[in-house]
Amino acid sequence: MRTAVRYCINVGHSQLIKHGEELCGDSVSITRAGQSTVAVVSDGLGSGVKACILASVTTRMAATMVRKGASIDEVIATLAHTLPVCRVRQLAYSTFTLLQVHQDGRAYLAEYDNPPAILGRRGDPLAVCREERTVGERVVREAMLSLQDGDWAVLLTDGVLHAGIGGIWNLGWGYERMERFVRQTQATGCTPQELAEQVTALCRKLYGGRPGDDTTVVCLEVRIPRRLTALVGPPQDRRHDPEVVSALMRAEGYRVVCGGTTGNLVARELGLPISVDLSALQSRVPPPASIAGIDLVTEGMLTLFRVRELLAHRRPQPGAGDAASRLAALLLEADQIHFIVGRAINPAHQSPDVPAELALKSQIVQDIARSLRRHGKRVKIEYR
Repeated sequence: MRTAVRYCINVGHSQLIKHGEELCGDSVSITRAGQSTVAVVSDGLGSGVKACILASVTTRMAATMVRKGASIDEVIATLAHTLPVCRVRQLAYSTFTLLQVHQDGRAYLAEYDNPPAILGRRGDPLAVCREERTVGERVVREAMLSLQDGDWAVLLTDGVLHAGIGGIWNLGWGYERMERFVRQTQATGCTPQELAEQVTALCRKLYGGRPGDDTTVVCLEVRIPRRLTALVGPPQDRRHDPEVVSALMRAEGYRVVCGGTTGNLVARELGLPISVDLSALQSRVPPPASIAGIDLVTEGMLTLFRVRELLAHRRPQPGAGDAASRLAALLLEADQIHFIVGRAINPAHQSPDVPAELALKSQIVQDIARSLRRHGKRVKIEYR
């Protein structure tokens, strides 16, 4: 019997604040509840503090209800009954777009007064049959979808469509031009976060650097999970060396080895040579090595310490060849990460000349895991 496919949902988002305001009148909530991911985008009426509060209440209410197990119908009904309508302008005080994607590809889309979401299947448009339903005197557009590996979606507020009004385009960027740009950009293979940032970067340019409206873009991608297994340090009991190396080689996806002693251990157990790549020599981080069948072999603590910095403060530079940047990039590319952390004590780390924080291997791995979880990664740490 074939095992049902369980997809990974990767999410990125970017926002612009209306010029002259300190708070964004749009709000975003990304909730991973059970076997699904729920993205909610809301646009509060007007701008500034009032709009920010209205939009935040909308997204937080939806996210909380989903997290507590409420059905989508209950969420929509509660939002529709709660959000008032401005009597003067006959506009909702807060709009929303809600997309729930299950790990098996089933998806539900609900839109209330926001621009229609854009969906695609790799480089092609994905037809969406929306139906209107009245919930609490509010008309909500809904669609049930079946998504596959490579499908993607973009949720947005009307600040995206208004970009350029009074400047490059008198009527604004518009839905058709914006949709064409999104599809062309997504086809380049960029990540959801990169796509969201490129859309808002062009919006800022169209606004002449002074956004005339709050602008929000949320991008989602459905794909087969990418896995990475990293062996960090030898096991405490040397009798477990063959077992640990065997587990590493059986793992699907990327295989990484961290530590000089660990690299020699793996090479010995596999009966393969290990060679150092001196072309990637860098002042802050020792160079990587190579073993056939292993995607990346690095030095241990100095490299991991630098990886922790890269993940905590900024993204690794694209194309950077040093071992830490390469490892950080692999970790960010993966969706499910398994650290096998050996408890063997390295005598070199017992020297009083070694900073205490560099000697705490377990703590550094846990810090890296926290950063990765903030990026939406699933991380498992196993100690041997």
